[in-house]
Amino acid sequence: MNQLDKGLFFAFIGLTLFGLIMMSSMSVAGSFEITGRNDFYFLRHMFYIVLGVPIFLIAFKFPYDTLRKISPVLFIFAITLLLLVLVIGQDFGTAAKSWLKVGPISFQPTEVAKLAIVIFLAAVYSSGKNDVDSLQGGFMPFVFVLGIPAILIMAQPDFGSLMVITTVCGVMYFVAGANLKHYLGAIIAGLVGATIVVLTNPYIAKRFAVFMNPELDPLGAGFQMKQALIAIGSGGWFGRGFQNSIQKFDYLPEVQSDTIFSAIAEELGFIRILCLLGIYFFIAHRGFFIARNAPDQFTQLLAVGLTTWIVGQAFINIAVNLALFPNTGITLPLLSYGGTSLWATFAAMGILLHISGNIKTTARKRYT
Repeated sequence: MNQLDKGLFFAFIGLTLFGLIMMSSMSVAGSFEITGRNDFYFLRHMFYIVLGVPIFLIAFKFPYDTLRKISPVLFIFAITLLLLVLVIGQDFGTAAKSWLKVGPISFQPTEVAKLAIVIFLAAVYSSGKNDVDSLQGGFMPFVFVLGIPAILIMAQPDFGSLMVITTVCGVMYFVAGANLKHYLGAIIAGLVGATIVVLTNPYIAKRFAVFMNPELDPLGAGFQMKQALIAIGSGGWFGRGFQNSIQKFDYLPEVQSDTIFSAIAEELGFIRILCLLGIYFFIAHRGFFIARNAPDQFTQLLAVGLTTWIVGQAFINIAVNLALFPNTGITLPLLSYGGTSLWATFAAMGILLHISGNIKTTARKRYT
């Protein structure tokens, strides 16, 4: 194991601590509504971070060979959890039935599935048994690994997680050496399938319609989009100041999770938000550098998938808050409230830092 990737590690720690600090402001209204105190979500988020530390350490130390060997088991386990969601899942007042509850513990299997899919697809394409350029060795594994969880996730329905997983699998397939004809065919088939889903699913169709014209339902589906833009615009260049957001009180739905970016922009302003975006760009830059210099194809594809997942989900969430994309209901990695999402991201960052620690010294020197 070589030296710790300090830049990536401090970006990870910085975002986590920044998220905790902002949670103390963003979650006040929601916490008071639930418990009569203003620290409910903040304390829970802190608890999730504490529990995430051993998850990060295990992922950071976990051997690659073992991870590759157990990847089919992880994939089957994730699929089993997604099936259970359809049978005994709960919605907790949301439009999607995405949670499993075991005693006092509830979690989202889609977050587990994201990690399992990345690991399994990396193992499949690096096994040496598949010619990724061929239909059987490249395209069919892509359809299988993406298709099964996609069907189960759409049944919840969880359009946001499906977007993230589809993007991640598509990027990994391309990097693995996809045949261009097969790849373009997959894109066309995906667009056709997405169109059919939108046209036949009233819930998703309404989201797209409101995205195109928020005035169709200004007090319903279009409310979040309008209030998010008001919050961002109200922040101006330098913001209203920490804890001075107005929109977080009754105006921004799920401000501790889905719309936390908008409330942060209102309090900190455009200049500081650029710094936040810069950290995500740095993680993307560093993650793809790690992939380019990874010691083998498995870790290369693993780094590509994990980086695409974390950064891609971040920018989808931000795009939703900026009204550049329909509402998806996904979290902002390392900042939003949500134990399963936070723990999955901690595991992903642990694996990514593990890979970085095994980059050849010459590659590390070239970067620095």
